[in-house]
Amino acid sequence: MIANASSVGYDTRSDLLRLLLPRITTLTFSIVAVTLSVNSAKIGICADSWSVPNIVLILADDLGWADLGVQGSKYYETPSIDRLAAQGMRLTSFHNCQNCTPTRAALISGQYAPRTGVYTVGGINRFAWQTRPLRPVDNVVDLPLDKITIAQALKTAGYTTAMFGKWHIGQQGEYHPSQRGFDEAIVSMGKHFDFATSPQTEYPAGQYLADFLTDRAVDFIERHQDRPFFLYLPHFAVHTPLDAKPERIDRFRAKPSVDGHRNPTYAAMIASLDDSVGRVLAALDARKLADRTVVIFSSDNGGVGGYAREGLGKENNDITDNAPLRSGKGSLYEGGTRVPFLVRWPGVIQPGSTCDVPAIHVDVYPTLLEIAGAQPSTDYALDGESLVPLLRNAGGELKREAIYQHFPGYLGMGQDQWRTTPVGLIHAGPWKLMEFFEDGGLELYNLRDDLGETRNLATDMPEKAAELHAKLVAWRQAIGAPMPTPNPGDMQSAAKAKVGKKAKAKAGRQP
Repeated sequence: MIANASSVGYDTRSDLLRLLLPRITTLTFSIVAVTLSVNSAKIGICADSWSVPNIVLILADDLGWADLGVQGSKYYETPSIDRLAAQGMRLTSFHNCQNCTPTRAALISGQYAPRTGVYTVGGINRFAWQTRPLRPVDNVVDLPLDKITIAQALKTAGYTTAMFGKWHIGQQGEYHPSQRGFDEAIVSMGKHFDFATSPQTEYPAGQYLADFLTDRAVDFIERHQDRPFFLYLPHFAVHTPLDAKPERIDRFRAKPSVDGHRNPTYAAMIASLDDSVGRVLAALDARKLADRTVVIFSSDNGGVGGYAREGLGKENNDITDNAPLRSGKGSLYEGGTRVPFLVRWPGVIQPGSTCDVPAIHVDVYPTLLEIAGAQPSTDYALDGESLVPLLRNAGGELKREAIYQHFPGYLGMGQDQWRTTPVGLIHAGPWKLMEFFEDGGLELYNLRDDLGETRNLATDMPEKAAELHAKLVAWRQAIGAPMPTPNPGDMQSAAKAKVGKKAKAKAGRQP
């Protein structure tokens, strides 16, 4: 307690202020310290948030592994993304899920699908599983609210956070990204022109969605250049409907197709995506932020292509081609899950380097935490491993033995055709084992020698298959992965009969 000023000889307010200021300052810092301690107890907070880099995560939608110039395409034009790769590292064996929602859930939560319940898009009745031997595990469509998102973790670590684009793991109320750790969030997906946003946001008539999202991203960078930020830019491009700016389409009309890359509208969409990356990089350069910003570029799943070689659908279902990878989006062969993954981290990553260590979506969360100098919560499970050791040394190794996928459902493609049936997989070093749950069939591939998964070695190498299968089963048990259940025979027969009648009726209407 401070006595009355006059009683202790302080005759002016300035004298009193000089007495109080050190004590006020000490009290203020004490309050701040206590506040930070309370707020960071759950996640952990970086001691010096000004010394950590900004983080920009750009996610394309349905962009295939081979759909970039730096990934080998001779048709698509991606100079900005290629330049990003030249300035950073390509992880050539990075995997996401077979379609978009489960990938986003894994990236944002840091957890494999058995922990979130998010395995696919929509409910299990999206495809006619009733004609198959198994009933799928019920699917969760909104990321559960008990999950600590990467945005919440980074926000607690002192970052300003923003998300502009496709969220797809809960659009309404408490599930909206603005309620999941993002200081700013605008959601949009479904259309590339005349699009809706949540919250409703004005934009010029005729604006392309990729440009709108990039405008918001650049504006965010300009307004938050004086403190660490996390910018998540998940584009809706290059997802269908195929729609692009006419002048961009015209540029590719006369260009000859190469290796299954031939669609001028799709190429124009990729070009707009590349423009977005270029504008974000330019914004960082203009504000001298490039040297202290980690930029990551990837895609949520494999490209929409490779189906014709699998005997699926019609040839025009192949918008692109994922060769040399097998199959495409919706499959757990490499064409459905292996995606581009590029990282630029100036002063840390060797420019132009590549790393072929198997990595997966759940690794992104712990990687960003380590980049931010933040500690994960001790009571929140993270399934991945930080990739920072690989980013520092492309020849490095991780502690774990394998990565996993678990898909207890069906993804169809036309009548009685399936991009995948229920399946689980383990990927350890060059080896990949797939277990198909309908009949217990095993497929074993050496991806180092057979990237296209053309030679099933399960019969030739039964000991290796048994070793990997035992590890896959042990992982499922450890994580509590639910399995599909038998489909009652009467339901299956009735469903097949119903489908058969519809097919005959449709055939009878043909001229």
